[in-house]
Amino acid sequence: SLTVSSKKLIECSTNSFSPESVRLVDGAGLCSGRVEVKSNQSWASVCEADFDRQDAEVVCGEFGCGAPAALQGGLYGEGEGQTWDKEFQCKGNESLLLDCDTSDRENNTCLPGNAVGLTCSEPDDVRLVGGGSRCAGGVEWYDQGEWRTVGADDWDQRDVAVVVCRQLGCGSTVSVLPGNTTRGFGVYCDGSESSLRECSRSYHLRPGLTVICSDLLVQPDIFLTDPMGGVFRGHQGPEMFRGYNFTITCSTLPQYPGGSFLLTFTGSNRTQTQPAVNHSAAFLFPAADDSHQGNYSCVYDNYVFSHNFSSESELLSLTITGN
Repeated sequence: SLTVSSKKLIECSTNSFSPESVRLVDGAGLCSGRVEVKSNQSWASVCEADFDRQDAEVVCGEFGCGAPAALQGGLYGEGEGQTWDKEFQCKGNESLLLDCDTSDRENNTCLPGNAVGLTCSEPDDVRLVGGGSRCAGGVEWYDQGEWRTVGADDWDQRDVAVVVCRQLGCGSTVSVLPGNTTRGFGVYCDGSESSLRECSRSYHLRPGLTVICSDLLVQPDIFLTDPMGGVFRGHQGPEMFRGYNFTITCSTLPQYPGGSFLLTFTGSNRTQTQPAVNHSAAFLFPAADDSHQGNYSCVYDNYVFSHNFSSESELLSLTITGN
């Protein structure tokens, strides 16, 4: 019956595409790669000149990805097979690339390095809720117009959590906890997928799950102030006159109460630690001298969800100069 169904699809199509008519090859995940189309049972790369942003919007939508983020010849290498010999003329609102019109290519040659590569943005179709961070909470998936709870069997929860943390750019999995609901639809992953869209799913109800990822804490801020007016903005960052006092302040968004700030200094092994009060800490330096020149950073540490987490600020490069 599968063979008959495939024949019907091909016979009813007005194009020479097969049902699996387009793919993205050699990309980092489902939403990026070299654009190839299938013609006469073989795959052909598409020339950059024959493929524009409207065509890209259709392909990204066909794969369930977000809007096109990059479109460039040679972005994901050259195909080994033939080159597609038509120009796509999508309007951008088609559901499938095979629904788009095509025309004969004006220029019959496609130079090496011009096989079009496409990167679609990852859609915001997975989120973690109720954990005080975008990297912690109950797993939800946007499906059929609404956010639905994701569930998994006990033996599969860890693999699902690995994929969720990876898709959200939240680092590695720290822990997986039972969720507050048993109404989630089932998701099955092997842990190697780049997003939940690559996993199998069923609408049989499974226990919900709460995922805690390693990049739980937002990046703290670091900035320098001086009450005496001894600092000015130089080409490489702030510059401080010798003899003036200054303060380096560490702060973070109010995600969780408590925690502490560690101020590190690359000019020596000196470090200072202060508790986070109202999500910030101020480190006072009297009488600046050459020993204060170097790179500073704030490391915010906090113990939440029964684990220690930390997040480091950008570097603050301080130069000490003459009076």
